[in-house]
This record gives sequence, structure tokens and C-alpha cells, in this order.
Amino acid sequence: MNAAQPAPAIFNWSGGKDSALALYHTLRTTQLRIETLFTSVNSQYQRVSMHGVRRELLEAQTQRIGLPLTTLELPETPSMTEYDDLMRAALAPWQARGVSHAVFGDIYLEDLRRYREEQLAKVGMQAVFPLWQRPTADILREYLDLGFRAVVVCVNEKYLDASFCGRLLDEDFLRDLPAGVDACGENGEYHSFVFDTPYFSSPISFQRGDIVRRTYQPAASTSPDSDEAAPSAPSPFDTGFWYCDLLPQ
Repeated sequence: MNAAQPAPAIFNWSGGKDSALALYHTLRTTQLRIETLFTSVNSQYQRVSMHGVRRELLEAQTQRIGLPLTTLELPETPSMTEYDDLMRAALAPWQARGVSHAVFGDIYLEDLRRYREEQLAKVGMQAVFPLWQRPTADILREYLDLGFRAVVVCVNEKYLDASFCGRLLDEDFLRDLPAGVDACGENGEYHSFVFDTPYFSSPISFQRGDIVRRTYQPAASTSPDSDEAAPSAPSPFDTGFWYCDLLPQ
């Protein structure tokens, strides 16, 4: 990247804490210029694919950031082939406009990084990982110290029980995490919705709605933007997730 001329990039925005902190650092660099936020959305239910947050709240985030939003409209459980084809089609217009980089909030999953790099190379783009290999405890400390605020909207019951769903992501939440659970939920233990950051024009108001349980059949061919897609080996048993529905105010 040329320090004298920022490289145009898209930012892969999930709406959660790692994505929000990665955007914080990206906005402060002189090496990249974010052209759009990019989010995968379940086209049937109009919710963020990764953790089920309503599109209205996703749009509330992007409005407060002040950047355009581009969505990748996905079927409910796309195969890897479907996902890759749809992703390439969505990225092609940006690559044609000169966008050369895509930014992600991933921290240490080597297989996921390799997958992203390989897929981007097919459309002539490069991946950037602002948080890569930072200790997750340090990331959470920075998140708290900078004044980010988030609510936990999805937990994988293999790691956390339903009582963690709908809680604020704060010091108490971190203290209550069981041993072996990654502080940032990098293994899919939980997902969050950020409702206030240093760069939001104002906090987002919401109400907590119902907490519901859903099950998915793990499969190695599931897209990486689905909750049932996990880095671990496929299991013959259903994987259960608890979701807290957030209602816009």
C-alpha cells in the first residue's frame, strides 16, 4: 500500500465488537480509504447472516458511522459454492472501480484467513486484518477502555448457556465466562451487536426482545457467514444457538 495515496478498500462489517474495533483502527490509518461497509444479510428474514440482528439496526449502525452500506443477499443456508459465487459477483463491481483491499476483523483463525485471501485473490483483491494475532484479552481491554458498548445477541450452547444471551459485553460478562471460552468468542462462542462506539454520531437505542433457541446441522460445506459454520470438525449432532432479538426504538 502506498502511504502517500490511500488504497481504496471495502470493510467487512458484521456489527459486532471485533468488527467495530477493527474499523476504529482502519479509520485511523492513512494507508486505506474505506469506500463502503459490506455485510452479508439473510435475504429471507432481512437479518445479518452471522448473528440474526435486524436490518434496521444494521442500517442504524452504518448511518451513525457515515459510510455507505453494501449488502450481500444470501439464502438462509447457502453452500460454500453458492456463497463463493455470490461473493465474487458482489465484489466484482468494486474491483472494477479500483477497490484493491478488503478489511476483516478476524483475530487468529488461520484457516479462515487463508480462505479469505484465496477467494479475494480470484478477484484481484487483498485482505487486511488489523487485529491479527493480538491477544484477545488485550483486544477486550482496548474495547472497554475506548468506550465501546455492545450487547451479546447470540451464544453457542456448546460453550455458553442461555443466561449469557442478551447481556451487556462488560467486565461482569468477561468475569463470568467459563474456563476455555475465548474472551473475544473467536471460536464462535458468542456474537455481539455494538450500539455505541467512539465514531458513532450517537448511541443506538433498542429494546431486548425474545430469547429463542435454534438448532443447525453442522456441515463443512456451510458458508463462513453462517452461525453453524464452525472451524471445528463436522459433528453428527445438531448445534444449538440462543439468540436475543433486538428491537429498534
